[in-house]
Amino acid sequence: MPTLFRDQLDESRAVFHAFAAQADAADAICRLAADALIAGRTLFTCGNGGSATDAIHLAEELVGRYRATRRPFPAVCLNTDVGAITCIANDFGFEQVFARQLEALARPGDLLVLFSTSGGSPNILAALRAARALGVTSIAMLGKGGGAARELADHALVVPSESSARIQEVHTLILHAICEELEGRVVG
Repeated sequence: MPTLFRDQLDESRAVFHAFAAQADAADAICRLAADALIAGRTLFTCGNGGSATDAIHLAEELVGRYRATRRPFPAVCLNTDVGAITCIANDFGFEQVFARQLEALARPGDLLVLFSTSGGSPNILAALRAARALGVTSIAMLGKGGGAARELADHALVVPSESSARIQEVHTLILHAICEELEGRVVG
Protein backbone atom coordinates (compact mmCIF):
# COMPACT_ATOMS: atom_id res chain seq x y z
CA MET A 1 0.00 0.00 0.00
CA PRO A 2 1.45 3.43 -0.96
CA THR A 3 2.45 5.63 1.96
CA LEU A 4 3.22 8.92 0.22
CA PHE A 5 0.73 10.98 2.21
CA ARG A 6 1.61 9.30 5.51
CA ASP A 7 5.31 9.89 4.86
CA GLN A 8 4.68 13.58 4.16
CA LEU A 9 2.48 13.83 7.23
CA ASP A 10 5.21 12.29 9.39
CA GLU A 11 7.83 14.63 7.90
CA SER A 12 5.59 17.64 8.46
CA ARG A 13 4.89 16.59 12.04
CA ALA A 14 8.65 16.29 12.71
CA VAL A 15 9.36 19.76 11.26
CA PHE A 16 6.58 21.39 13.31
CA HIS A 17 7.86 19.61 16.41
CA ALA A 18 11.42 20.86 15.79
CA PHE A 19 10.17 24.39 15.09
CA ALA A 20 8.35 24.45 18.44
CA ALA A 21 11.68 25.41 20.05
CA GLN A 22 11.20 28.84 18.42
CA ALA A 23 7.65 29.34 19.75
CA ASP A 24 8.64 32.25 22.02
CA ALA A 25 10.41 34.03 19.16
CA ALA A 26 7.39 33.46 16.90
CA ASP A 27 5.06 34.88 19.57
CA ALA A 28 7.31 37.94 19.91
CA ILE A 29 7.19 38.49 16.14
CA CYS A 30 3.41 38.20 16.16
CA ARG A 31 3.23 40.86 18.89
CA LEU A 32 5.70 43.07 17.02
CA ALA A 33 3.61 42.93 13.84
CA ALA A 34 0.37 43.59 15.71
CA ASP A 35 1.94 46.51 17.61
CA ALA A 36 3.13 48.10 14.37
CA LEU A 37 -0.24 47.73 12.64
CA ILE A 38 -2.21 49.01 15.62
CA ALA A 39 0.14 52.01 15.75
CA GLY A 40 -0.76 52.83 12.14
CA ARG A 41 2.40 51.52 10.50
CA THR A 42 2.32 49.79 7.13
CA LEU A 43 3.32 46.17 6.80
CA PHE A 44 5.04 45.25 3.53
CA THR A 45 5.47 41.66 2.35
CA CYS A 46 7.46 39.94 -0.37
CA GLY A 47 8.79 36.60 -1.54
CA ASN A 48 9.59 34.58 -4.66
CA GLY A 49 7.64 31.69 -6.15
CA GLY A 50 5.61 29.86 -3.52
CA SER A 51 6.87 32.33 -0.95
CA ALA A 52 5.32 35.12 -3.05
CA THR A 53 1.94 33.51 -2.46
CA ASP A 54 2.65 33.48 1.29
CA ALA A 55 3.42 37.20 1.05
CA ILE A 56 0.18 37.83 -0.83
CA HIS A 57 -1.72 35.70 1.69
CA LEU A 58 -0.55 37.71 4.70
CA ALA A 59 -1.24 41.09 3.08
CA GLU A 60 -4.74 40.14 1.93
CA GLU A 61 -5.67 38.78 5.38
CA LEU A 62 -4.67 42.13 6.93
CA VAL A 63 -6.43 44.35 4.41
CA GLY A 64 -9.47 42.09 4.14
CA ARG A 65 -10.14 39.83 7.07
CA TYR A 66 -8.86 36.68 8.67
CA ARG A 67 -11.61 35.37 10.94
CA ALA A 68 -13.32 38.47 12.25
CA THR A 69 -14.79 41.50 10.60
CA ARG A 70 -12.68 44.41 11.79
CA ARG A 71 -11.11 47.52 10.37
CA PRO A 72 -8.63 46.94 7.55
CA PHE A 73 -4.94 47.34 8.27
CA PRO A 74 -2.37 48.83 5.89
CA ALA A 75 -0.53 45.97 4.23
CA VAL A 76 1.13 46.02 0.82
CA CYS A 77 2.47 42.98 -0.99
CA LEU A 78 5.41 44.01 -3.15
CA ASN A 79 4.74 41.05 -5.45
CA THR A 80 1.44 42.22 -6.83
CA ASP A 81 2.14 45.34 -8.91
CA VAL A 82 3.13 43.76 -12.22
CA GLY A 83 3.78 47.12 -13.84
CA ALA A 84 6.20 48.17 -11.10
CA ILE A 85 7.92 44.77 -11.03
CA THR A 86 8.48 44.64 -14.78
CA CYS A 87 9.57 48.28 -14.97
CA ILE A 88 12.04 47.89 -12.12
CA ALA A 89 13.33 44.55 -13.41
CA ASN A 90 13.82 46.02 -16.88
CA ASP A 91 15.48 49.24 -15.76
CA PHE A 92 17.34 48.22 -12.59
CA GLY A 93 17.47 44.40 -12.61
CA PHE A 94 15.30 41.79 -10.93
CA GLU A 95 17.33 42.02 -7.74
CA GLN A 96 15.84 45.50 -7.16
CA VAL A 97 12.11 44.68 -7.59
CA PHE A 98 11.35 44.77 -3.85
CA ALA A 99 13.97 47.26 -2.63
CA ARG A 100 12.95 49.94 -5.10
CA GLN A 101 9.29 49.67 -4.10
CA LEU A 102 10.25 49.91 -0.42
CA GLU A 103 12.28 53.02 -1.16
CA ALA A 104 9.21 54.58 -2.77
CA LEU A 105 6.56 53.50 -0.27
CA ALA A 106 8.01 52.67 3.15
CA ARG A 107 8.61 55.04 6.02
CA PRO A 108 10.65 54.66 9.21
CA GLY A 109 8.74 52.49 11.68
CA ASP A 110 7.04 50.42 9.00
CA LEU A 111 7.54 46.67 8.88
CA LEU A 112 8.78 44.29 6.19
CA VAL A 113 7.80 40.63 6.45
CA LEU A 114 9.52 38.54 3.84
CA PHE A 115 9.25 34.87 3.04
CA SER A 116 12.12 32.85 1.60
CA THR A 117 12.78 29.14 1.82
CA SER A 118 16.50 29.66 1.11
CA GLY A 119 17.26 33.16 2.39
CA GLY A 120 19.68 33.67 -0.48
CA SER A 121 17.77 35.32 -3.33
CA PRO A 122 19.42 38.59 -4.40
CA ASN A 123 16.10 40.49 -4.44
CA ILE A 124 15.34 39.34 -0.88
CA LEU A 125 18.78 40.43 0.31
CA ALA A 126 18.41 43.80 -1.43
CA ALA A 127 15.01 44.28 0.24
CA LEU A 128 16.54 43.62 3.66
CA ARG A 129 19.34 46.11 3.00
CA ALA A 130 16.82 48.72 1.83
CA ALA A 131 14.66 48.14 4.89
CA ARG A 132 17.62 48.70 7.19
CA ALA A 133 18.61 51.91 5.37
CA LEU A 134 15.02 53.20 5.59
CA GLY A 135 14.49 52.43 9.27
CA VAL A 136 11.97 49.71 8.43
CA THR A 137 11.95 46.75 10.82
CA SER A 138 12.48 43.48 8.96
CA ILE A 139 11.14 40.04 9.79
CA ALA A 140 12.42 37.15 7.70
CA MET A 141 10.54 33.85 7.53
CA LEU A 142 13.23 31.47 6.33
CA GLY A 143 14.29 27.84 5.97
CA LYS A 144 17.32 25.80 4.92
CA GLY A 145 19.52 27.41 7.55
CA GLY A 146 18.40 30.96 6.74
CA GLY A 147 21.07 31.86 4.20
CA ALA A 148 22.47 35.39 4.12
CA ALA A 149 19.03 36.81 4.95
CA ARG A 150 19.28 35.48 8.49
CA GLU A 151 22.03 37.97 9.37
CA LEU A 152 20.50 40.89 7.48
CA ALA A 153 17.06 40.67 9.08
CA ASP A 154 16.20 42.37 12.34
CA HIS A 155 14.23 39.26 13.31
CA ALA A 156 14.46 35.84 11.68
CA LEU A 157 12.51 32.64 12.11
CA VAL A 158 14.28 29.72 10.44
CA VAL A 159 12.28 26.56 9.87
CA PRO A 160 14.61 23.59 10.52
CA SER A 161 14.08 21.83 7.19
CA GLU A 162 15.55 21.53 3.72
CA SER A 163 12.13 20.86 2.17
CA SER A 164 10.47 23.92 0.64
CA ALA A 165 7.05 22.33 1.13
CA ARG A 166 7.59 21.77 4.86
CA ILE A 167 9.11 25.24 5.29
CA GLN A 168 6.13 26.88 3.62
CA GLU A 169 3.72 24.92 5.81
CA VAL A 170 5.30 26.43 8.91
CA HIS A 171 5.37 29.88 7.29
CA THR A 172 1.61 29.62 6.75
CA LEU A 173 1.10 28.80 10.42
CA ILE A 174 3.15 31.86 11.39
CA LEU A 175 1.29 34.24 9.09
CA HIS A 176 -2.00 32.96 10.50
CA ALA A 177 -0.65 33.46 14.03
CA ILE A 178 0.14 37.10 13.17
CA CYS A 179 -3.49 37.53 12.13
CA GLU A 180 -4.72 35.79 15.31
CA GLU A 181 -2.60 38.10 17.47
CA LEU A 182 -3.88 41.20 15.70
CA GLU A 183 -7.53 40.21 15.68
CA GLY A 184 -7.36 39.06 19.28
CA ARG A 185 -6.33 42.57 20.25
CA VAL A 186 -8.69 44.64 18.09
CA VAL A 187 -11.88 42.58 18.02
CA GLY A 188 -14.20 42.16 20.94
